[in-house]
Amino acid sequence: MPDQRAIAMESGFRVYLSQVRQRALNEGVSVKTVDTVLPSISYNERVVRLDRSQPEGATDAPVPNFAPYKARHVDSARINRGRSKYAELRPMLGRIETETGVPEEMMIAIYGHETNYGTVTGNYNAPEALASLAYEGRRRSLFEAELIAVLKMIDRGVPQYAITGSWAGALGKPQFLPSVYLRLARDGDGDGYADIWKSEVDAMTSIANYFVKSGWRRDEEWGFAVTIPASFERTAVKSLMTAPRCPRVFARHSKWLTISEWRQLGVTPERGFWPKDTMLATLIEPDGPGKTAYLLGGNYRVILDYNCSNFYALSVGLLADEVRK
Repeated sequence: MPDQRAIAMESGFRVYLSQVRQRALNEGVSVKTVDTVLPSISYNERVVRLDRSQPEGATDAPVPNFAPYKARHVDSARINRGRSKYAELRPMLGRIETETGVPEEMMIAIYGHETNYGTVTGNYNAPEALASLAYEGRRRSLFEAELIAVLKMIDRGVPQYAITGSWAGALGKPQFLPSVYLRLARDGDGDGYADIWKSEVDAMTSIANYFVKSGWRRDEEWGFAVTIPASFERTAVKSLMTAPRCPRVFARHSKWLTISEWRQLGVTPERGFWPKDTMLATLIEPDGPGKTAYLLGGNYRVILDYNCSNFYALSVGLLADEVRK
């Protein structure tokens, strides 16, 4: 007996796609592309289930400790593989760093976190995944815009293999959403095509371009581990600002102080030396008082722009530091 719910869902999905078709045409996508791609996809309930299973980040939910996440994401296997990849790509990475100011090891750390250095890029049909997530409705404006963007990519000649990615529509070695690809992907080898799927030079150039456009400051570090004195008054450095974006993430940061001011408060760097006194930094204690804390510079906010999670950004920074050693 046919599944009546599935039949009804697919029927509604087809009606929705007819609306998307008109929007895509209005935004300049060709008739050929929309009439080739949209009829070929079906509602994918699996990607919707995966999206619904993601942590919602309710404001009253307890924040877990960072240490277990760090142990999984800055482990010896990822560090060693990152060092090997760093050595392999060194001449190319050095050229990109010279041009952009984005450190070689930071590109490698993003590469390692996003796709385990290109080994896990996803096998979902991006138009189908994005259309299913848009139809489901909770974040329709986001996913519908990305669906239109991937149709534009196809319209511009991006090949079929390139529109396979994560269940949420992220693509290639850097896991760019389609709209990010259209804005920020760059051709690093001069062949006229930003191939973030097969070309590591294009992928690394594109990651660096993302960081530059997000405000990366040349020759300024992302952050470093510090020890907090027992007498430290946390209320004195509490931030009174509410971030318009990712408020839970930024709520864990202190107010901005100069390195000189942090020194005067008795904070000490675990590595034994400081950056310049005028650098501004915020404090985070991801495992609570008494455990390793971090002072975070402006470039940490750029990593957050890539993925707005303190655990992600801290792990990227720490992996980059280990890769460089």
